[in-house]
Amino acid sequence: MIQIGKKQCLNIVSRTDFGVYLGTKEEKVLLPVKQVPADVEIGDALTVFVYRDSQDRLIATTNTPKIELDRIAKLKVAQTSQIGAFLDWGLEKDLFLPFKEQTYKVKPGDECLVVLYVDKSSRLCASMRRVYNYLVPADCYEKDSQVSGTVIEINPDYGAYVAIDDKYYGMIPNNELFSKVNIGDRIEGRVVKVRDDGKLMIGLRKKAYLQMDDDSQFVLDEIKKRGGRLPFNDKASPELIRSQFNMSKNEFKRAVGRLFKERKIVINPDSIELTDNN
Repeated sequence: MIQIGKKQCLNIVSRTDFGVYLGTKEEKVLLPVKQVPADVEIGDALTVFVYRDSQDRLIATTNTPKIELDRIAKLKVAQTSQIGAFLDWGLEKDLFLPFKEQTYKVKPGDECLVVLYVDKSSRLCASMRRVYNYLVPADCYEKDSQVSGTVIEINPDYGAYVAIDDKYYGMIPNNELFSKVNIGDRIEGRVVKVRDDGKLMIGLRKKAYLQMDDDSQFVLDEIKKRGGRLPFNDKASPELIRSQFNMSKNEFKRAVGRLFKERKIVINPDSIELTDNN
């Protein structure tokens, strides 16, 4: 059976002036003459990819596409139109990405993470919205592993869903989102938990004892930028601290505590100020 959207090995069943037909006498597909290897004979097997040409006919190619059916890949937008976008997937005819399958409006030059599927008209199309359904559980990461991935969805109630290595389930919970992320963003983080089902919970910050060095330097630099004084101390509300520093209150307190022990700041009842030697 000839499978659209996949590489497969098919036998040559007949030859014409414009190419060779592959498959069986009952079910066959054309491989254009410009792609037919030299010295092949009827009965020989060729590995080809099957898709539809610009006239919606099944066609075979010996070229290797950048994505296959039910697989995920990051592809560049070649052009856009009134009906959607067209992606460069390594074949002569660009791959269609309908508007309804976009999670944001893409533009030429963008790279977007998509899955290849067959639509209701038996045509190959790309989808950004369906990527989550094709992610798989991770079996190669453990707690505290460093990971990278692409943000594919944002749920205000839970957090950001991420395709780790562009193929594994990942999620950044809201309590780990200290700065705004957008769909399509590339993130670097660490595994804070591997769930029993293989899905990864991701944090964007280092472990506390490592992060404290960066945080304390960041807070010190921010105080300097603000004229050497903050109009609040480490007892400020979590909401205020997060809005000013993109940190949790505990992280802010640890950073301030480090600076205080190093005598770089003084903590007043309603402010934090640099010491004279800063």
